[in-house]
Amino acid sequence: MRTALVIGGSGGIGKACASKLCELGYDVVVVARRVGPLRAAAEEIGARYVVADASDPVGFSSAISTLDTIDLVVHAAGALGGTYARKQTFEQWRTIMSANLDSCFVVTSAVLPRMRAGSRLVLISSSAAHEPMPARTAYSASKAGMNAFARALAREVDRDGISVHLVTPGPVETEMLQDVPFEMYAIAVSDVAGAVAWLDTVDPSVDLPEIRLGAVQRGPFARPPVVPEEARRRTTRPESL
Repeated sequence: MRTALVIGGSGGIGKACASKLCELGYDVVVVARRVGPLRAAAEEIGARYVVADASDPVGFSSAISTLDTIDLVVHAAGALGGTYARKQTFEQWRTIMSANLDSCFVVTSAVLPRMRAGSRLVLISSSAAHEPMPARTAYSASKAGMNAFARALAREVDRDGISVHLVTPGPVETEMLQDVPFEMYAIAVSDVAGAVAWLDTVDPSVDLPEIRLGAVQRGPFARPPVVPEEARRRTTRPESL
C-alpha cells in the first residue's frame, strides 16, 4: 500500500485531499498542530495522524521519523491573514512567512530522504502568487516564494525521479475565506482535492509544474459568488491606504 502524507490535514483543503486519497487506497497520514481537530478528521476519513508544526524543523522531523517510505506528500498547511504593508508589524509578517514559506523548506527537508523514484510532492499554492492582493502583502509574497521554491526544487530532484507539482487555486470555500471583506467567486475544497487526485494518474515522465484552478463566472456552469462573513459586516471593499 502506498503512503501519503498530508500536511494541514485537519480541515479545509488538506482534509479534503486526505479524504480523497483514502478513497484511492492510500495509507494516509494527516499532520497538523492542534490534536483535537486533527484526531477528529483522521477518525472521520479513516487516516492515521501525527501532531506536528510544519514550521518547526526539529519537531516535524521527529514526528514523521517512524515513516519509512512516503509516496505522496501534499503540503496544504498555511495562513492567510495580514494587512497593508505600511500597517503590518514584523511579527505579523514572520507569522505568515513561517506558516506558508518556511514550512515548505521544513517539510521538504524531512520528507525527501523518505521519497523514491515515482514519488510526488504537491504544494498547495494560491492565485495570489500570480495576482498579488492588496492588504495581503505577506500572504502574496509567501505564495510567490512557494512557487519559486517548487520550481527550483523540481530541477534538483528530477534526477531522482521525484516529481514536484503546484496546485494553485483561486478563492476556495474554507474557513479562511470568511475573513475576506468582499464577495468573490470560489471553488470547493473537493475541486482542489480532485486536482491532487488527478496528478496521481499522470505518468512520472511528464513535467507538470502547475495546475491552476478557478471558478467559472459566466455561462451555464457559472457559480454564484460567495459572500464571506466579513463582507456581510462591511459595505465597501478593503479600507484605502
